[in-house]
Amino acid sequence: MNRKLRMGMVGGGKDAFIGAIHRIAAHMDGLIEVSCGALSIHPDLAKLSGEMLFLPADRTYLNYEEMLEKEGNRPAAQLIDFVTIVTPNFALFAPAMMALDKGFHVVIEKPITFTLDEAKKLKKKVEETGLILCLTHTYSGYPMVKQARAMIQQGTLGKIRKIWVEYPQGWLSRKTEREGNAQAAWRTDPKKSGKSGCMGDIGTHAAHLAEYISGLRITKLCADLNIFVEGRALDDDGNVLLKFDNGAAGVLMASQVAAGEENALRIRVYGEKGGLEWSQQEPNTLIAKWLDQPTQLLRAGVGYKEPLSSFATHNLRTPGGHPEGYLEAFGNIYHNFAQTLSARIDGTTPSPESLDFPGVDDGIRGMEFIDHVVASAASAEKWYDCK
Repeated sequence: MNRKLRMGMVGGGKDAFIGAIHRIAAHMDGLIEVSCGALSIHPDLAKLSGEMLFLPADRTYLNYEEMLEKEGNRPAAQLIDFVTIVTPNFALFAPAMMALDKGFHVVIEKPITFTLDEAKKLKKKVEETGLILCLTHTYSGYPMVKQARAMIQQGTLGKIRKIWVEYPQGWLSRKTEREGNAQAAWRTDPKKSGKSGCMGDIGTHAAHLAEYISGLRITKLCADLNIFVEGRALDDDGNVLLKFDNGAAGVLMASQVAAGEENALRIRVYGEKGGLEWSQQEPNTLIAKWLDQPTQLLRAGVGYKEPLSSFATHNLRTPGGHPEGYLEAFGNIYHNFAQTLSARIDGTTPSPESLDFPGVDDGIRGMEFIDHVVASAASAEKWYDCK
């Protein structure tokens, strides 16, 4: 590639937390530039957001339909390469389908759609068009998460027996959705979030991390969902027992009413020979515990060699002791997507490390997880088959 990839954006205007995160991540490695956007459903805010990003007036749109229609007719030298969609859950599907229909690759926020049926239709469209869809399951972008995955793939732990994954937050401990918090308002509204609140929002992150690191698939679960804040329509807490396809057992806990917690995502994976532990709030450290050896502390950093894998080092930017966190993990997803898309445009083959980002199948797994958890919680059966 002799140019940057050109990105269009749907949603993520002024004051939208995740929109700014996406732009920082996309710009981090100098491979991408934002060229146009339909940044808000509110006309004044859409225009102001475009001005703040120095977008041309004729490439700042009031709705995604107009953007995709007009951008699709631009000359090759101006044509966008992909569209990033960062709307609430209920508004993800339609712009993604239209973008693919217009020939644009897609980056989309998790969980991927509003319903499992929409996710399956989106997968069919991806297969029909042959275009690339990248799903921003952020936590899979951390270097030491990739290191944990590589160690398990290499058989370092032996057969996996037990997985504990937890994601406690405290920000919904009060009825924040009634206090002017727009992020809380749509996440707790079934018409905008979907059939699950906490499990759909952060439980999917935990489930994806468990499957991504272990390389296993959840086959059965037993779920308990709770609503602790009076008057709330969707679950704000839950616990799930898990069975995996190799016979391993697991426990998943997600809560948004764990008062005082921030984003304390943590996973522990145990095999026959030892275990691995990683925490999102201390992301540059991977703890390896062994049956017959002292515990190891593996640290992220450019310049370190063994035992760090190529998948970890590919996603590092700084020497050890210079922490890389959430923004860099998000940037890694965009970086790998950009390298893969650039290779597609150039007619070359991307490296396995570049191809390591979540896609439409991960989104379907997440939507299936939501459906299975909700069904299990409503059932008197102990185990619910994830088929």
